[in-house]
Amino acid sequence: MEKTHAVKLESVNIPGKQSALKRTWKEYKKSKYLLLMLLPVLVWYAIFCYGPMYGILIAFKDYSPVLGTWDSPWNHFAYFDYLFNQSPEFPRILKNTVIISGLNIICGFPAPIILALLLNELRITWFKKIAQSISYLPHFFSWVVLSGIVFLMLSPSTGPVNYILGWFGVDPIYFLGDTRYFRFSLVITNIWKEVGWGTIVYLAALSGIDQTLYEAARMDGANRWKQTWHVTLPSMLPIISIMFILSLGGILNAGFDQIYNLYSPAVFEVGDVIDTYVYRQGIVNFQMGLTTAVGLFKNIVGITLVLGTNYIVKKMGQEGVL
Repeated sequence: MEKTHAVKLESVNIPGKQSALKRTWKEYKKSKYLLLMLLPVLVWYAIFCYGPMYGILIAFKDYSPVLGTWDSPWNHFAYFDYLFNQSPEFPRILKNTVIISGLNIICGFPAPIILALLLNELRITWFKKIAQSISYLPHFFSWVVLSGIVFLMLSPSTGPVNYILGWFGVDPIYFLGDTRYFRFSLVITNIWKEVGWGTIVYLAALSGIDQTLYEAARMDGANRWKQTWHVTLPSMLPIISIMFILSLGGILNAGFDQIYNLYSPAVFEVGDVIDTYVYRQGIVNFQMGLTTAVGLFKNIVGITLVLGTNYIVKKMGQEGVL
């Protein structure tokens, strides 16, 4: 007669028996002091980033400072109906925003990549450092300061740009007062200000490329251009795709500081964007509900573009942000 031996499952250490939640808690417990150091950051985000989201309610209410956010009467989608169906300004403003932001992405996004590749090819260390420092410098100045420099540089009477154009027989151009040139001026000056700062991420990516890949390419007879095309750029694609996703998510952020300091009534037709419209309606006219509705619209469009672009990029086999 065979004896049946009862096996106590409790005494057997079965891999995966513990729940995932319990294992995760143990991992967190091991790093409790690091998490404690992270606590102030989490509190800051909770108060200043997630707390203000309560104010989204203003977009659906006839907001009154006396009544407060919660007690103000609901107006449902009145502000959105006004923006998309009744406002004479908003369609033009939305168009200007998309055009200016689109030009900044098309022209400005490749600029730091190209500059990073050029700086990476420099072999004279001191010259490379000076070039990097000069390209970084404009980023640390506000547009209040830089706008004065831009006005001086592009002045039709005394500006060096028009002076040089005069050598070639070109009549003086009022870059910041002519609707034909204003958007072009915005894009060029934005690249000038941010191109150096944007190279930091790409130079970091270049420094992490395995040098044996270049050695193998040279052994196969690849020149510097082919090494860049077949080794450097493919190695940079993950970070390029992530930066592109983030850039596309901000397509409705045309740059308030720059435009506000450079535009004038003469170029409102092509230079007035969502951010300047929000400033006029919110700060000047005190239309808090309307400006909150515009901000909510911008955020919805931004997150939709981020998720959509992230999905497409991942389908193409590249790294995404999610």
